[in-house]
Amino acid sequence: GVSTRLIGALIMAHGDANGLRLPPRLAPHQVGIIPIYKTDDQRNDVLSVANQIADDLRAKGIRVKVEDRDTVRPGFKFNEAELRGIPVRVELGPRDIEQGNVVVFRRDLGEKETMSRDGVVERITALLDVIQATMFRQAIAFRDENTHRVDTWDDFKARTSVEGGCGFLLAHWDGTSETETRINEETKATIRCIPLDDDHEEGKDILTGKPSKRRVIFAKAY
Repeated sequence: GVSTRLIGALIMAHGDANGLRLPPRLAPHQVGIIPIYKTDDQRNDVLSVANQIADDLRAKGIRVKVEDRDTVRPGFKFNEAELRGIPVRVELGPRDIEQGNVVVFRRDLGEKETMSRDGVVERITALLDVIQATMFRQAIAFRDENTHRVDTWDDFKARTSVEGGCGFLLAHWDGTSETETRINEETKATIRCIPLDDDHEEGKDILTGKPSKRRVIFAKAY
C-alpha cells in the first residue's frame, strides 16, 4: 500500500521552494482552472467557459478542479495551486474569452503560455504527458548527480561528513551486520538498499577490506 514514506519521497524528490510539484499521474487534480472576473456578468460568462473546458478535459479522463470560490482573490488561488503542486493551471478572464485564448501555466518549469481555446483540450492532454516525462528525467538526473562510487574509507568518511553532502554512496560491503553496524557508528550511514541491477562486481569492503561480491548503496537518514 501507499505509505507515509512514499508520500515523503514524492515530496522530497519533486518539491521545490514554492511547494509541491506533483507528477500528473499522481496528482489528485491534474488541471486547475482559475476564472478571473470582477462583476456578476463576467463571473457567469467566465465560469460557463471554464466549466465547459473542464467537462471536455474530464471526458478525456483528466482530473480537473474549477476554482470558483468568491472568498479569495485570483492571486491567492494562483499561489495555492502552485503550493499544492497542480501540474497545469489554466487562467481564464473576460479578455481571454474575447480573444479566444486561455493562459496555461506549467508547474514543473514555472512557465506560462497563451493558447487558443480551439484545440486546448488536446494540447493540455499532451502537455500532461510532457510534464510527466520531464519530471521523471529531472528526478533521474538529480539522483545520478548525487550518487557516488566510493572505493576508500577516507573518501567514504569525507562524503558522509557534514561538509561532504553524502547523497547515495555505492561502496563494497562484506555482507555482515557487524560491519554495517561499525560503519553506522562511525559515519551515521546505513545500507539503504542492495541494487537489483548491479553486475555483482567483486571488490573489498570499504571498512574491513574483506572480500565483497557487490556494491550496496549507503546513505544517511535525516
